[in-house]
Amino acid sequence: MTEISLNTSKREQFVDITAQLAALVRESGISRGVLRLHCPHTTAGLTVNENADPDVTRDLLTTLDRLIPRQGDYRHAEGNSDAHLKASLMGCHLTLLVEDGRLALGTWQGVYFCEFDGPRHRGVWARVEG
Repeated sequence: MTEISLNTSKREQFVDITAQLAALVRESGISRGVLRLHCPHTTAGLTVNENADPDVTRDLLTTLDRLIPRQGDYRHAEGNSDAHLKASLMGCHLTLLVEDGRLALGTWQGVYFCEFDGPRHRGVWARVEG
């Protein structure tokens, strides 16, 4: 298992980790298999979405804020209930295909770490399996 380390700079942000994952796959030497990712944080998640237009991640964050506002009828005492809810919607793991030694993603797809309670130092656990 490898840990991808990152720092977030805002309370809520999507961090494109595609290049780091592509490098991990290349360095593994595995030509065909899967890349398994796990986010070990309860207020962050992972997703695959468009990485060509930054407005897509802005729209995702804006919509999540509308659906799950920061202040609400929450009982969790830490004041970050919205972050837990958003992280649950995104999910904490991804399985991606590896073909010909490369991540198999669609033309416009990228992999994002989704921060909902930053800024923080975070990590994503990764394993390439052949």
